[in-house]
Amino acid sequence: MRSIGVVLAVALLGAYLVGWAAANGNDSNAYILNPEAREELIAFVNEARDFVLEEGQDKALEVFNDPKGEFVRGELYIIAYDFNGIRLAYPYEPETIGKNTLNVTDPNGVALKRNMREVAKRGGGFTYYIWPNPAHSNAEELKLTYVLKVDEGLWLGAGIYLPGQAPIFSKEGREDLIAFVKKARGFALNNSKDVALKAFNDRNGEFVRGNRYIFAYDFEGNTLALPFESELVGSNRLELRDPNDAYSVQAVLDLANRGSGFVYAISRDPAENMTSKLKLYYVMKVDDEWFLGSGIYWTEV
Repeated sequence: MRSIGVVLAVALLGAYLVGWAAANGNDSNAYILNPEAREELIAFVNEARDFVLEEGQDKALEVFNDPKGEFVRGELYIIAYDFNGIRLAYPYEPETIGKNTLNVTDPNGVALKRNMREVAKRGGGFTYYIWPNPAHSNAEELKLTYVLKVDEGLWLGAGIYLPGQAPIFSKEGREDLIAFVKKARGFALNNSKDVALKAFNDRNGEFVRGNRYIFAYDFEGNTLALPFESELVGSNRLELRDPNDAYSVQAVLDLANRGSGFVYAISRDPAENMTSKLKLYYVMKVDDEWFLGSGIYWTEV
């Protein structure tokens, strides 16, 4: 049986987060949740997983798809997918059930369903994307979602909409980021690996532009280029997590395995004394041994 304490705690989460967001809406780190809020989110998704195991998938999906059901609590609700990208539960868009959503992207080009699926394949964890908030007239807001693998055919998720302005980067900014990364990849392909990495690690070189720089890793998570934290070159950072407990290096590695793409993480900004800020990354695979990328930090306007 599911814990009554967990149920009551999660039911209060919506009200708790509203108060927390109001208190922190003007904070430069407003996108960072406190640990208690993240633990409540994990508990909610774990409860949904247990419900599937107790009641069976068909019954559980029926409940998850009910906008007035027990797994819709304020802004919190459960989503469910299979590993082919078919949507199985989403209480606010019943017409989309049974459709493939793998190619869905958010306003910044983040392939959110593919990113979520990669996290689920590893068992579970956190990821970010921008999504309409049904509690705010479907306004687009940044969401931190926890996903959890149930079995080989099903994964679940739920998320918390984060306070602050939705971090929608300009088209020009994203195109410039892509061009910067492509230029670095071209340089890597036309030079030896050693020459390329020396250039990427040079803080005074052409691949460092203010707080925009090229980083590089191999597919084991070993750091190859990180110009503002040179002491980390050679270290393995596969287990690195950002302040919201989302895996950062693993997320960019997942993208590189697919070839290229965008993903969010909270990272330290060298232009602001290494203050943690939300960052949109673009990553490209160089070859089967290593990949590189760069990112742009979000500043509210």
